[in-house]
Amino acid sequence: MTTVITYGTFDLFHIGHLNVLERLRAMGDRLIVAVSTDEFNSGKGKSSCFSFEERVRIVSALRCVDLVIPESNWEQKVHDVKAHEVDIFGMGDDWAGKFDFLKPHCRVVYLPRTPAVSSTSIKLDIFEAHSEKQAQVQREQGVRSLA
Repeated sequence: MTTVITYGTFDLFHIGHLNVLERLRAMGDRLIVAVSTDEFNSGKGKSSCFSFEERVRIVSALRCVDLVIPESNWEQKVHDVKAHEVDIFGMGDDWAGKFDFLKPHCRVVYLPRTPAVSSTSIKLDIFEAHSEKQAQVQREQGVRSLA
């Protein structure tokens, strides 16, 4: 049996997340997904729109995912690979080279990301749309006050 593992926050779950998880699952018989805890993300200066528990529930519901575990620190990867007898460690190619230290323990692959989609870009789009809406409201209020 070939076991594959990946890590991520998986906030604002989108088609890019699904694409990478399905591609990783196709590489083996079992896919383990380590979802970053809220505390771990906080230590990285990141915050999520959805809680750890909600993100785990979303990822766990996917047919391509066999097991979800928490990611609580950077150092746990070697332990996880050994403990779960992982054959393949996979990440998006935006992380290329960063996990090569795992090569003595398993095969490391970096998959191309889905173009033009990321949780960060979605958050920025939402923020910009909200900011534009706020500016529109302020303009309308200014026009009313002049009348």
